[in-house]
Amino acid sequence: MTILDATGAHLAKVAEHNAAAVDQAAQAVLDCVLADGLVATAGAGHSLAAVAETFYRAGGLACVRPLYHPDLLPMHGGQRSTTTERRTGLAAEVLGSLGAADVLVVFSTSGVNPYPVELAQLGVSAGRPVIGVTSGPASSVAPKRAGSTLAENSTIVLDTLVPPGDSTYPADAAITAPISTVVNAFIWNLLLARLVDLAAASDVVLPLWRSSNVPGGDEANRDLLARFTPRVPTLG
Repeated sequence: MTILDATGAHLAKVAEHNAAAVDQAAQAVLDCVLADGLVATAGAGHSLAAVAETFYRAGGLACVRPLYHPDLLPMHGGQRSTTTERRTGLAAEVLGSLGAADVLVVFSTSGVNPYPVELAQLGVSAGRPVIGVTSGPASSVAPKRAGSTLAENSTIVLDTLVPPGDSTYPADAAITAPISTVVNAFIWNLLLARLVDLAAASDVVLPLWRSSNVPGGDEANRDLLARFTPRVPTLG
């Protein structure tokens, strides 16, 4: 099987497996939008690629607050990023507080390190929905460095089904072609697509970014920037 065939088959499996959970996640986000809340998104290491996909993205939601600490990004130090996501207490520092209508989305393939697990625990403690985007297969064999997993502490779980170790090729002894970034982006798009359908059925206008590189894009985004930059300083 080619990598194209394998990736396509995996995404189809993910879509089928998560159909009900995507409905729940999209409804939680719609409720957040209707209540003028923010969607806080978080990840560490290469899961930060998923956070980037959620934020200030053409076609994406404008009401997103990305959670970020420079030491979590591999480009600021590869080994440091691994050490940092294992640091107890960092989640509270990065998260700060959640608003009464906010939703928290946490991306973590293994879902076992203190940073993602503690984020989920903090979200639940605040009484807010926590959407955990994680891999059941990977989490089941990873060392439980936080004592539990992201899935166990989330109110809604979107399972990426990523294999332990992330690599997918060759199929009989995988050593390359990690798939988690592709699947994270796909699951986020599944959620957005379902959100658009739910919003249309309720005559809700979603705050969606336009590309700044198409005619009228900057003008369309101006009101969104004025509305959300005071609450999302990262937009400045």
